Amino acid sequence: MKTYTVRKGDIKREWYVVDAQGKTLGRLASEIAKILRGKHKPIYVPHLDCGDYVIVVNAEKVRVTGKKLDQKFYYRHSGYPGGLKSINLRDQLQKHPTRVLKAAVRGMLPKNRLGRAMIKKLKLYAGSSHPHQAQQPKVLEL
Repeated sequence: MKTYTVRKGDIKREWYVVDAQGKTLGRLASEIAKILRGKHKPIYVPHLDCGDYVIVVNAEKVRVTGKKLDQKFYYRHSGYPGGLKSINLRDQLQKHPTRVLKAAVRGMLPKNRLGRAMIKKLKLYAGSSHPHQAQQPKVLEL
Protein backbone atom coordinates (compact mmCIF):
# COMPACT_ATOMS: atom_id res chain seq x y z
CA MET A 1 0.00 0.00 0.00
CA LYS A 2 1.34 3.42 -0.95
CA THR A 3 1.17 6.53 1.19
CA TYR A 4 -1.06 9.27 -0.22
CA THR A 5 0.74 12.59 -0.56
CA VAL A 6 -1.26 15.79 -0.91
CA ARG A 7 -0.25 18.13 -3.71
CA LYS A 8 -1.21 21.74 -4.21
CA GLY A 9 -3.55 20.82 -7.08
CA ASP A 10 -5.47 18.31 -4.92
CA ILE A 11 -6.69 20.97 -2.48
CA LYS A 12 -10.30 22.08 -2.96
CA ARG A 13 -11.15 25.31 -1.16
CA GLU A 14 -14.60 26.07 0.25
CA TRP A 15 -16.05 29.38 1.42
CA TYR A 16 -17.72 29.62 4.84
CA VAL A 17 -19.58 32.50 6.45
CA VAL A 18 -19.57 32.87 10.24
CA ASP A 19 -21.79 35.19 12.29
CA ALA A 20 -19.75 36.54 15.22
CA GLN A 21 -22.68 38.10 17.06
CA GLY A 22 -22.66 37.00 20.70
CA LYS A 23 -19.69 34.62 20.25
CA THR A 24 -16.74 34.72 22.66
CA LEU A 25 -13.63 36.19 21.03
CA GLY A 26 -11.05 33.48 21.80
CA ARG A 27 -13.31 30.50 21.16
CA LEU A 28 -14.43 31.95 17.83
CA ALA A 29 -10.83 32.78 16.84
CA SER A 30 -9.60 29.24 17.53
CA GLU A 31 -12.35 27.70 15.38
CA ILE A 32 -11.63 30.14 12.54
CA ALA A 33 -7.89 29.41 12.76
CA LYS A 34 -8.61 25.68 12.55
CA ILE A 35 -10.59 26.16 9.33
CA LEU A 36 -7.99 28.54 7.82
CA ARG A 37 -5.27 25.95 8.47
CA GLY A 38 -7.32 23.06 7.12
CA LYS A 39 -7.19 20.94 10.26
CA HIS A 40 -10.84 19.98 9.77
CA LYS A 41 -9.99 18.10 6.55
CA PRO A 42 -8.71 14.53 6.31
CA ILE A 43 -6.00 15.63 3.84
CA TYR A 44 -4.37 18.07 6.30
CA VAL A 45 -0.59 18.34 6.17
CA PRO A 46 1.28 20.94 8.22
CA HIS A 47 3.58 22.10 5.41
CA LEU A 48 0.81 23.12 2.95
CA ASP A 49 -1.94 25.70 3.08
CA CYS A 50 -4.94 23.40 2.63
CA GLY A 51 -7.48 25.52 4.52
CA ASP A 52 -10.67 27.20 3.40
CA TYR A 53 -11.85 30.80 3.12
CA VAL A 54 -13.75 32.27 6.08
CA ILE A 55 -16.03 35.31 5.93
CA VAL A 56 -16.88 36.80 9.32
CA VAL A 57 -19.86 39.15 9.65
CA ASN A 58 -20.90 41.18 12.71
CA ALA A 59 -17.31 41.32 13.96
CA GLU A 60 -18.17 44.38 16.03
CA LYS A 61 -20.62 42.35 18.13
CA VAL A 62 -18.09 39.83 19.42
CA ARG A 63 -18.25 39.17 23.17
CA VAL A 64 -15.45 39.16 25.75
CA THR A 65 -15.56 38.04 29.37
CA GLY A 66 -14.20 39.54 32.55
CA LYS A 67 -12.55 42.96 32.61
CA LYS A 68 -10.85 42.55 29.22
CA LEU A 69 -12.59 45.60 27.71
CA ASP A 70 -10.53 47.89 29.94
CA GLN A 71 -7.50 45.74 30.82
CA LYS A 72 -6.52 44.24 27.44
CA PHE A 73 -4.28 46.48 25.33
CA TYR A 74 -3.12 46.35 21.72
CA TYR A 75 0.31 47.81 20.96
CA ARG A 76 1.97 49.11 17.82
CA HIS A 77 5.23 50.96 17.24
CA SER A 78 5.97 53.66 14.70
CA GLY A 79 9.65 52.72 14.48
CA TYR A 80 10.77 56.02 15.98
CA PRO A 81 12.08 56.48 19.54
CA GLY A 82 9.15 56.85 21.91
CA GLY A 83 6.78 55.72 19.20
CA LEU A 84 4.93 53.02 21.17
CA LYS A 85 1.16 53.46 20.88
CA SER A 86 -1.40 51.51 22.87
CA ILE A 87 -5.19 51.21 22.73
CA ASN A 88 -7.48 49.20 24.97
CA LEU A 89 -10.01 46.68 23.70
CA ARG A 90 -13.05 48.90 24.26
CA ASP A 91 -11.64 51.72 22.10
CA GLN A 92 -10.34 49.28 19.47
CA LEU A 93 -13.81 47.75 19.10
CA GLN A 94 -15.29 51.22 18.58
CA LYS A 95 -12.67 52.49 16.10
CA HIS A 96 -11.57 49.34 14.22
CA PRO A 97 -13.76 46.38 15.20
CA THR A 98 -12.31 43.97 12.63
CA ARG A 99 -8.74 44.35 13.91
CA VAL A 100 -9.63 42.70 17.22
CA LEU A 101 -10.67 39.41 15.65
CA LYS A 102 -7.89 39.54 13.06
CA ALA A 103 -5.24 39.90 15.77
CA ALA A 104 -6.72 37.00 17.73
CA VAL A 105 -6.77 34.69 14.70
CA ARG A 106 -3.31 35.76 13.53
CA GLY A 107 -1.86 34.81 16.91
CA MET A 108 -3.15 31.25 16.43
CA LEU A 109 -1.60 30.74 12.98
CA PRO A 110 2.03 29.85 12.15
CA LYS A 111 4.51 32.72 12.36
CA ASN A 112 6.00 32.28 8.88
CA ARG A 113 5.10 32.79 5.22
CA LEU A 114 2.57 29.98 5.46
CA GLY A 115 0.71 31.82 8.22
CA ARG A 116 0.78 35.05 6.22
CA ALA A 117 -0.83 33.22 3.30
CA MET A 118 -3.49 31.74 5.59
CA ILE A 119 -4.53 35.06 7.12
CA LYS A 120 -5.27 36.41 3.63
CA LYS A 121 -8.14 33.93 3.37
CA LEU A 122 -9.91 35.60 6.30
CA LYS A 123 -12.46 38.24 5.26
CA LEU A 124 -13.79 40.38 8.12
CA TYR A 125 -16.79 42.73 8.09
CA ALA A 126 -18.12 44.81 10.98
CA GLY A 127 -21.70 44.78 9.69
CA SER A 128 -24.05 42.00 8.69
CA SER A 129 -23.44 42.14 4.91
CA HIS A 130 -20.51 41.01 2.76
CA PRO A 131 -19.65 41.23 -0.97
CA HIS A 132 -18.85 37.53 -1.44
CA GLN A 133 -22.23 36.17 -2.56
CA ALA A 134 -20.73 35.03 -5.89
CA GLN A 135 -18.58 32.45 -4.05
CA GLN A 136 -21.74 30.84 -2.59
CA PRO A 137 -20.45 30.56 0.98
CA LYS A 138 -21.87 27.94 3.30
CA VAL A 139 -23.14 29.03 6.70
CA LEU A 140 -20.92 27.63 9.44
CA GLU A 141 -22.37 27.22 12.94
CA LEU A 142 -19.71 27.36 15.64
